[in-house]
This record gives sequence, C-alpha cells and structure tokens, in this order.
Amino acid sequence: MKIFKKILLVLLSLVILTVVAAFIYGFYLKPQYEGKQQLKNINKETTVYFDEFGVPHIYAANSKDAMVALGYVHAQDRLWQMEVMRRIASGRLSAIFGSVTLKNDQFFAGLGIEEASAKAIEALDKNSPEYQLTMSYLDGINQYLEEGKTPVEFSILGIKKEKFTIKDVYNIFGYMSFSFAIAQKSDPLMTDIRNKFGMDYLKDFGLDGSFNTTKIKNVKDRPQEYAAISKTIAALLDKSPVSPFIGSNSWVIAPKKTKNGKVIFANDPHIGFSQPGTWYEAHIVTPEFELYGSYLAGTPFPLLGHNREYAYGLTMFENDDVDLYQEENNPNDGNLYKTPNGYSAYEVRKKTIKVKDAKDVALNVKITRHGPVVNDLIEVLQTDKPVAMSWIYTQQPIKILEAVYQLSHANGIADFQKGVSLIAAPGLNVMYGDAKGNVAWWATGKLYKHNEGVNTNFVLDGASGKEDIKEYLDFSKNPSAENPRWNYVYSANNQPEAIEGYNYPGYYLPEDRAKRITQLLDPKSDWDMAAVGTMIFDNTSAVAPDVVANLISNIEEKSLSETEKQALVVLKDWKGSNNLNDVAPTIYNKWIFNYLKNTFEDELGSENFQQFLGTHVVKQIIAKQITNEKSLWWDDIRTKNSKETRSQIISKSYKESIVALEKQLGNKVADWTWNKVHTVEHEHPLGKVAALRGFFNVGPYEVSGSTEVINNLFFDFTANGNYKVKGGPSTRRIVDFSDIENSWSILPTGQSGNPLSAHYSDQAELYNAGKFRRMMLNKEEIVRTSTKLVFMPVKKK
Repeated sequence: MKIFKKILLVLLSLVILTVVAAFIYGFYLKPQYEGKQQLKNINKETTVYFDEFGVPHIYAANSKDAMVALGYVHAQDRLWQMEVMRRIASGRLSAIFGSVTLKNDQFFAGLGIEEASAKAIEALDKNSPEYQLTMSYLDGINQYLEEGKTPVEFSILGIKKEKFTIKDVYNIFGYMSFSFAIAQKSDPLMTDIRNKFGMDYLKDFGLDGSFNTTKIKNVKDRPQEYAAISKTIAALLDKSPVSPFIGSNSWVIAPKKTKNGKVIFANDPHIGFSQPGTWYEAHIVTPEFELYGSYLAGTPFPLLGHNREYAYGLTMFENDDVDLYQEENNPNDGNLYKTPNGYSAYEVRKKTIKVKDAKDVALNVKITRHGPVVNDLIEVLQTDKPVAMSWIYTQQPIKILEAVYQLSHANGIADFQKGVSLIAAPGLNVMYGDAKGNVAWWATGKLYKHNEGVNTNFVLDGASGKEDIKEYLDFSKNPSAENPRWNYVYSANNQPEAIEGYNYPGYYLPEDRAKRITQLLDPKSDWDMAAVGTMIFDNTSAVAPDVVANLISNIEEKSLSETEKQALVVLKDWKGSNNLNDVAPTIYNKWIFNYLKNTFEDELGSENFQQFLGTHVVKQIIAKQITNEKSLWWDDIRTKNSKETRSQIISKSYKESIVALEKQLGNKVADWTWNKVHTVEHEHPLGKVAALRGFFNVGPYEVSGSTEVINNLFFDFTANGNYKVKGGPSTRRIVDFSDIENSWSILPTGQSGNPLSAHYSDQAELYNAGKFRRMMLNKEEIVRTSTKLVFMPVKKK
C-alpha cells in the first residue's frame, strides 16, 4: 500500500511539474505587449501602445523608426504566418511539412513567381522611399527573428530560422496575385465540355456575359483532356495552408447620401478562412505621417487603410488575366515547339525542391513564349499535348511594391490614382473615399484584347499565333467612376459596364450581392455608420426568392407528402434571409444541390461535377438555367429510352431533398434550422492533427450568412447537407469621415497568430454576431486605455 501511495505521489508530482512547466513555457512564449526593449537601427525612442484587442499604435520620430518597430511587433504576433507565406510561392513548403505539400511546391515553383520577383527587385530604385522603408520593416522582422521568442510551430516542426529578404516580400505579393486568378480553375473544364458535347451545351452558362445584368456603372468532340488542370489547381489552392482571395464587397457613399454630410466607406474582402487570419492591423504615427492599415504577413505597406484624409480598400475585379495555350511539339524533337515563325526550343528552368525526411525532388520546367508548361507541374493530366499558362503578373513589369506604397502614402485623389495605375496584376477594384467628399473606384490590371472571335473561356491555340494577345490597353481604358451623379460607388465582383462597346472578359460573380447592395443604397439618403454596419452584415438574398418561385412552378403540389407540403410552405413564405434560426435556407440549399447533381452530373461525371461546383460559372447559371425549359442539360443521358424534362428533374430533386433532410435532421420541418448545418471552424495548418486541433483551431461556431449574400460566408455544396464555411469577410471595415476617430473594424478571430496570446481569438464572437470594435486614432484615449511597449535605441559604445 505504501509503495502504491509513493507511486501515486510521484505521478502527481510529475503532473504538477508538467503543468507548471507548461504554464511557464506558455507565459514565456506570449507576445510582449508592455515593458522596454532595445532595438538596433532606430534613432529615437519609439513607443507602441497595444489597445484592448492587441492592435499596435506606433508613435515614432520618423518613418524608418516606425517601420522597424512595425516589423518587430508584426513578427512577434505573426512570425509563423510570415514563414508560411514566404515559402508558398517559392515552392518551399515541403521542407517543413514533408511530401504532403510536394504537389503544391512543384506547381508554384514552376510558375515563375520567384524569377519575376528577382527581375522586379533588380529594377527597383534602391534610393526610393518604398525600398528604404521596406528594408527597415524587414530589419524589424529579422531582429525579432534573432532575439525574440520562437513560435511554438517552429519548435514542433523543427524549422530553422532564416532572415527575411525583400524577395520574400515580392513572393508573398506574387502568391496573393495568383490566388486572385480564376481562368486556370475554369477554362480547362469548359474546354472539355465544349469538346465532348458541343457549344450548344454551353449556352446555359452565360460565358458571353449575358447573365451579368446588374453591372457596375462606368463614368466612362474530343476526349476529355483538360479538366484535370482545373481540378488539380483548385485542389492545390483549397489545401494550401495560405488561403486564397475569393471575392469581396465594397461601397463608398458620397456626402449627399449620408446623414452627416461626409463620406462613409465600407469594405469586406472575401478570403478563405484560416488561422491566423489574413490581416494584421497597425496604426503608425510620425510627425509627417499617419495611417491605420491592414497588412498581409511579411509585407510593409497595407492593402487596406485609412487616415484622417482618405480611406481605401479593394475587391476582386475578376478580369481574365490568365490564358491557357495548347502548344504543339515538333514530332521529331520533343525539345522544340511550334511558333508562328517556325519551331523554337523550350527554355528549361531547373529547380530543386527540398522535402522534409525525404530525398530532394528535381523539377525541370519547360518554358514557352506564353509561359510555363503546366503538364510538368501537375501529375494527373490525361493528355501528352503541352499546355502552357500565360499570366500577366509574370509577363509585365511588376510595380506592386511601388503601387502599394503610393496607395498608403497618397496626397489626394490624383496622387492615389497614380498608385492604382501601376498594378498590372492582380485585377482589383480599388475603392476610395476622402474627407473632401470624393468617392471613386478604379479597376486595376493590364487589360488586353485578342483577335475578334477568340474565346478566352477555353484552352487556346498556341502554335499559330492567331489566338495570342493582340494589344494591351492603356490604363485610361480601365473601368472606373469618380464622383458619379448617383452619389456612391460599389463593387461586388460583378461585371462593369462596357467601355467603347467592349466588355472585358472575366469570371464575374452573379448579380446577387450587387443587386442587394444597389437595392439598399438607391432609395436611402440619410446613411450613418450604424445603418452601414447593419448593411455589411446583411444576410438576405435578392435573387433566391425568385429562384424558389421558379423551382416551385415545376412542382405538382397535389402529389406531395405532408412533410413535402410543409417544407414548400416554408419556402413560399421565405424572403431570402439566412439567419441562424431560419429553416428555408436549409431546404433551399439542399434542393439546389440535388437540382445541380441531377442536371449536370450525368454529362460531367462525378469528379468533374465536383469541380464544376467550385467554379464561378455554377453560381452564375442557377438563376438562369432553371428558366430554360429547352435546356439540353435536363435530359439524363444515362436513360437511353427516355428524355427527362425540367419538371421531372426539379420534382425529383425536391423529393430527394426532403427525404435527405428527414434522415439528417428529423421529421419535424421546424427543426431544420440553418445553424445546425452552416458552421465555421478557422483551421490552423497544425490543427489538422486531431490532438492539436483544440489548441490551434478557433471554433467551430454556428453562423448566419450564406453564399452570395452581403455577409458572404460561403461553402461547398455537399451530399451530406453540412455546409462548412470555407471563407468570407476577412475583415469588415467602416470609415465614417464625420467621426474619423471612431471608425469600425472586426476580424474573424483575432489580431495575433500566437495561440498563447489573449488576442488569438478574442474577436470571433463579436464577428459572428455582426458587431464591431473601434479603430482608434485619438492619442489621448489610446495612451489611457492601452499597454505600452517602449523601443529604445541600442546605445553606441
């Protein structure tokens, strides 16, 4: 008995020691939000006040000191995220994650982002302020890297610390730019559908832009070979530890439509959710400069920002800046490919990918005049014909650093526009509002035209030159609007109106959010911040009730069961809301999935159907295709002796949906509430390990919102009827120039990427409830309510 007690005592002591050690270790690893710290390469004492949500307010004697401090505090909260971000475009994830990320590395290493970054850096003026301030920011990161606490992820994965360089900054911008691109996810699949079934089958897809009825106003038969490209690239982005940009909303209301006679600016960029989240907020003040901005990890200037003079943000333009070309090899020499001027030798770019706990992988990428051959970058293509990817970002001069510096340091609207004009890719809608009452938007990107008749929704002919880019357009031809007579500008990733009769090709999202935004903005002329705050969390679809009405018109109600009738009553009464306790969205989304499955899967096959569900095309066609009684897609090609009709497919889909919902959620229709099936969990890369999930992940939470409402918490359609949110508003920002010191923001989880920080997830509940916190600018209040960290210059000996 005594021996047993001694063993228990020893075990208890070990447990206590383990707990104490873990507590001490955890306390040690927490970010430092107060106290004093010496920093090299600053000239004067620099003070950082961390507010109640961990946002740093940096007060410095000059901009270089401010940037060193910014780099240091950014790194102490987001060093792990910075490490992952800089590795993805250069193909170096496998060195820390192992072979699970090898395909991702092969693809991105072959795209040429690193090579394009090197060219941009070589051309950069090393005496320019953007270069000098970037180097100061990197100096701050590297000082933390050398002297600060090691993130727990580094310890778990055994990551060796390497200094950050300006090439890392460009590579991060390069990945961000590629995540905006859409063509590689859609064009190969559209090509296969055309080749297998013919162009008539694509009439329902609105590829000519005819479905884009709510437009932003300007003031001015072969085998399946290509679908594997879109399938694989989409999967790479979905499985990436760094989430892609997806869409966004923004509107800027001019003084004539606001209660206080000042501009109100709203923006919520839609990005795939991850933990930590996309944006790091920081407020910088020097004697000559002030800016409150939202920063990508590892980048020195914010993509979203405001001060007392102006505010800016962005959405995706959705223009087409990627073209895929089928090249033609010389039949006698596979090292040569056909061009309009005869055969030319492939350039071969040799790279080595290091893989943790495995042998290095050699990568030889063939480069054509259009770009890299993607057959060499992904493994599942069903064709031996080379397909090259032409991407504007790597083919045009990269001025992204100069552009973002200009946006964040502009002196007035004309100066700001100069920054916008420098961006060749990605295509963005840059939104602007200022204290003088100006509102504006400009589409960025180096836009171009092909010869008439070339359809860039498909894989193009690379050999003849007939489908090459014909001309590049001057920035003055880009869609834009400054101070329009209707007194607001907006963007919801919908198509702009034509300029000089030309509609820019793109992968625009359906009119749903655009229609709802204009529905709300047009009739009201007394907007204030509270009303805009309600609007930015709006969960109502302006399109879904009409879709429901069209679907119901194809149902023979007399033949329905009692449960089916009850569910139909719910749908008939639905006004399009997607709130937690609503039942209609649960029924609606299940019906839509089954309608899509029963309509398209027979032709596409199960794998390509799943890929189809992830394209912008499928979002466009739902409201339109169901109105076409003669659509070729209604017939199920697997039933040889019958030809199905629209009513048959839609009725079948409805009955299957109700049966599935009864099985999933029970027989009582009132219990089929949206909160039971629409949830979100913000996943850390290490949270995929079950034992680490609770430590690194944030959530899960039941959430309102849905796909293509203003509160765009989007998901993939699944057969099991559970809609796990993939992404949504990466921040919600509202800047009111009548009360600039009390503008609003909210992040999906928190400011810090350190799981041991109090600010890792302290905004999640507010975010899910549609609430905000203030973006403080008043120094007196900041000092009174914040902790203080003082950076002191290292004393010279």
